[in-house]
Amino acid sequence: MGYTFRPEEGEEGMPWKESSVMDERMRFVIRLKDGESMASLCREFGISRKTGYKILDRYEQCGVEGLIVIGEAGERSTTKPHGTPGQAGQVG
Repeated sequence: MGYTFRPEEGEEGMPWKESSVMDERMRFVIRLKDGESMASLCREFGISRKTGYKILDRYEQCGVEGLIVIGEAGERSTTKPHGTPGQAGQVG
């Protein structure tokens, strides 16, 4: 049995808005700056306080660019989990 979701009369599309992670982080920071508590916002956004402070710190250090998610702006990870080029095939 499947479910069909239909918009209410006079509405079109889905009843929720689509938003990116960056949009959610920006909303989080704005509300913090407006004076809402870290603990209540973290509960509402479904994140730990550690993550909330991390988001705030990135914003304070880098501005809006600090809220960009890796991969969202074509950024690539700078870690090299398999060593550096030239190490492959070397025998110790």
